[in-house]
Formats: sequence, structure tokens, C-alpha cells
Amino acid sequence: MLRGFRVFVLLALVTVVSACGRYEFRGVTLDPPKEAPDFTLTDFDGKPFRLSEQRGKIVILFFGFTNCPDMCPAALSDMAAARRKLGADAEKVQGVFVSLDPDRDTPERLKRYVTAFDPTFIGLRGSEAELSPVMQDYGVTSIRRELPDSALKYTIDHSTFIYVIDATGRWRLLFTHGMPVDDIVSDLRYLVRQGGA
Repeated sequence: MLRGFRVFVLLALVTVVSACGRYEFRGVTLDPPKEAPDFTLTDFDGKPFRLSEQRGKIVILFFGFTNCPDMCPAALSDMAAARRKLGADAEKVQGVFVSLDPDRDTPERLKRYVTAFDPTFIGLRGSEAELSPVMQDYGVTSIRRELPDSALKYTIDHSTFIYVIDATGRWRLLFTHGMPVDDIVSDLRYLVRQGGA
């Protein structure tokens, strides 16, 4: 009877220690993680970019446009700041920006915009037909709103999540707008150290 009680106490302690050692993500988790929907778009150098070919790296993905006044520069600034804080681990994190405004976001403009935040970031474009299934797969909303009194003519209201895909190609997290950079760094560092597990 006493031996059985000792085994029970030992198992309970192991369970508690395991629970204490479990990492808690700061971002919104996909539970369980799902295979990230694959896509191919064109980068700002005119080369095809296929998401599944990024295996081995953590991909932080944002959808926006270069004339975006606030949300896009804020998200890209946070992504760039997180990479800087990661130090050597940053080599395993790839920032990707998908334009929702291919009419105005020329390859040259996209490259100038995206690399101003981080020279390693990749900007992607596609036709409406190419972008539509990608947006649907990732639940991205994008609504064009006319601005008759502005030289810009229109703006785009869009969702503001940063999508996180691990090194094995699984969609793991969403970072919400305004999430502290240190929390982003913590989650990315954990995924890098786990190799995507």
C-alpha cells in the first residue's frame, strides 16, 4: 500500500514538473497546428517564391500594401525589431510581406519599401486571381475603400495578423497588432530552438 502511494506521489511530481517546464506561447496558437497552405507568388526580383521551399526556417508572414499609413509599417517594424533582438537565431527567421495592392505596388516600390525595414525581408506580388486563394486560405480580409478627396484615390482596409509558420511548414501562431516585441521574440526563439516541433 505504501509502495503504491510512493509511486503515485512520484508520478504526480513528474507531471507537475513537466507542466511547469511547458512553454506558453504569447501569440494566438493554432491548436492543433495545421499544415500551412502552400502558395507560389512572385518576389520583387521577378522570381517565383514558394512557401513550402522555406522549410527549415520560421516564416513570419504579413499581408498589406506600401501606401498603408499605420498598420503595415507598425507590423513590419515589429517584425524587423524582433529579428534584431533574436541575434544569431534571426538567420532562421524569414520575414515575408504579401502586397494586397499589386496595381500600385510595383516590384521596385515593393523592394524599396520592404527592405527599408529589414534587408532580408521578401516582398511578394500576384494577380488578383493568384492572391485570392491565398487570402482565402489564411482568412485575410481586404476591402478597397475609395478616397475621392485624396491623391491616393483609394486605400485598403485589411486584417492585421502576423502569421507564423514553423520550420516544418506548420502554421503555429498568429501575432496580433500591437503585441509587445519581446513577446514576439520569445515565441520565435522558442520555435527556432525547437526546430519547429
